[in-house]
Amino acid sequence: MTRSADPLPDHRDCLNCGAELRGQYCGNCGQRASSRLISLWELTRDAFGDLFELDSRLWRTLIPLLIRPGELTRNYLEGQRARYMPPFRMYLVLSVVFFVVAFFDPADDLSLLFEAEPAPASEEQEANRQEKLDEAEQKIDELVAQGRVSEERAQQAREAIADGETLTLYGDDSEGGFNVSYDAETGKCTATGEDQLPDWLRKRLTPERLEGMCERIAADEGKTFGSLLLDNIPVALIVLLPFMALVLKALYPLSRRYFVEHLLFFVHFHAFFFLILTLQILFSRVATLAFIPESISVLVVVAASFYIPVYLYKAMRRVYGQGHLLTLSKYIALWFAYIAGASFTMIGALTVALLSV
Repeated sequence: MTRSADPLPDHRDCLNCGAELRGQYCGNCGQRASSRLISLWELTRDAFGDLFELDSRLWRTLIPLLIRPGELTRNYLEGQRARYMPPFRMYLVLSVVFFVVAFFDPADDLSLLFEAEPAPASEEQEANRQEKLDEAEQKIDELVAQGRVSEERAQQAREAIADGETLTLYGDDSEGGFNVSYDAETGKCTATGEDQLPDWLRKRLTPERLEGMCERIAADEGKTFGSLLLDNIPVALIVLLPFMALVLKALYPLSRRYFVEHLLFFVHFHAFFFLILTLQILFSRVATLAFIPESISVLVVVAASFYIPVYLYKAMRRVYGQGHLLTLSKYIALWFAYIAGASFTMIGALTVALLSV
């Protein structure tokens, strides 16, 4: 038995846009003609319907984004847009999902829901202290091997650690350079050599402010600083987008593409980047719970990591349509520019976090 057609509405105009109705749905805005209050089931279906429908824009967007490099960008530039999620909305959603999956710790962020851990016993405290000392000495050895610290200076640091005295964290005050040191016994920080800093930075980073920043960072073992840095990373990545679009425009001067079209390319690439990282993290956690051998888990994560640069190359080929040799040369230049841009934006995020402590 077939279902009877829904009765026509008792009003002739759409309640949303005012257009004349010719059926159960408005031909102008698409809203349903019924004016009655929707049911709980309809509200739930509206909320999750697009997520689970196989032909929804979500899946029509994520699948080519993940496995067909550059296709989403090319189709969008050719006018095929209604079937896909808007690029910036997709970028923001995937970035939020990534940061939640990667950095959300229920035991820390929802600490009131968990029973407080007992204070460590004195033996545990001593073991933790010894572990930190070993890590500090290992770091000193690495700096010596890299040639960043002289052996004489390293020996002074080792003796300071053994005596529980001031430990130099940055710089080399023996040579008159900028230095911030932390005294583990008193919890005090000391800044010296600030006259070596640029004038504009020296006016803002006074010794008192530097010492206060250092002590606040040490007070909670850097948790506040880490949280501030994490808050600034999404902004730094957004700042990176237009810079990379300018690089693409310089690499393809004859493409006759607008700046926003190059920007779209990197919006899609960064969205893919967030998606693949999220999938890597989720796979690693599921593999641990499912007792999948660690070697297999590592192999899958490494293979996914190598897929990222391959994806970028294939996306450049598909969107800009140039040959392998020409694309490869521009691909290498793009990676150097990407590393430089990412470094500067991350340094900016680090600086803002330090000044916000």
